[in-house]
Amino acid sequence: MDLRIFTEPQQGATYDDLLRVARATEELGFDAFFRSDHYLAMGSDGLPGPTDAWLTLAGLARETSRIRLGTLVSSATFRHPGQLAIEVAQVDQMSEGRVELGLGAGWFEREHAAYGIPFPSMGDRFDRLEESFEIVTGLWETPEGRTFDYEGAHYRLTNSPALPKPVQRPRPPIIVGGSGKRRTPALAARFADEFNVVFAPVDEANAQIGRVRAACAKSGRRPETIRFSAALVLCCGADDAEFGRRADAIGRAPDELRENGAAGTPDEVVATIERYRELGVDRVYLQTLDLDDLDHLELVAAKVAPQLG
Repeated sequence: MDLRIFTEPQQGATYDDLLRVARATEELGFDAFFRSDHYLAMGSDGLPGPTDAWLTLAGLARETSRIRLGTLVSSATFRHPGQLAIEVAQVDQMSEGRVELGLGAGWFEREHAAYGIPFPSMGDRFDRLEESFEIVTGLWETPEGRTFDYEGAHYRLTNSPALPKPVQRPRPPIIVGGSGKRRTPALAARFADEFNVVFAPVDEANAQIGRVRAACAKSGRRPETIRFSAALVLCCGADDAEFGRRADAIGRAPDELRENGAAGTPDEVVATIERYRELGVDRVYLQTLDLDDLDHLELVAAKVAPQLG
């Protein structure tokens, strides 16, 4: 079971905060450091303010050496797909091939309004997301020396040199996630190397994984060629008292966390993750909300990870 650390920097974190967590992630043996791609805090003042996901990952690419790096997930509304393909390919080069791209349609209307970013209708956002996948993968997979053209409803590319190329060939892994019942599974079947069930209870995760497998089969793709992962809020304590203190630090009730996250004592966290493994999930993103508590990560590395193999 791969364990990845997943952060929410829009809630209040500097680049230096993220660097400390990324270095701890690497030193403690976790598989990857991921971050959300948001520009506005949710339920807090967000001080000192947001950091840009791909600027952050570019910096971390030069200051880490082993861990995978990526977004869960970038919003297609934030960047033109041609620009995004360049950014991700460059960070892949900077990291010597350790980048993964999670990309979604975007959902948080208030952050778009706060920074003057257009926020189309849901249908329009999904149309743009589909075109973004087509363009990003098309640019990366075009052979060197050839050009790429694209004509869509929202984007048009003409005689693009399709450069730069990422280190990973034919391209970095692409992650699709979400709970949509129709278009999300269909997009996953077309483009995803990995599908992520985000903060979904086991029964809902099982249903969504089933939809993705069905979409793969319908499109002629073998369902076993897609990897399944889950994102769960992490709150672990060596005992109930420590768990309670960590729950209080992130403003969550212990009972609610036990019901909705990877929470409790190490044995409880292991038991929760094992329930997702039974669905075919072999990678878990542990949403880490208190970025000052590196002892939390040490506990998980010492007492949770060895039980999961």
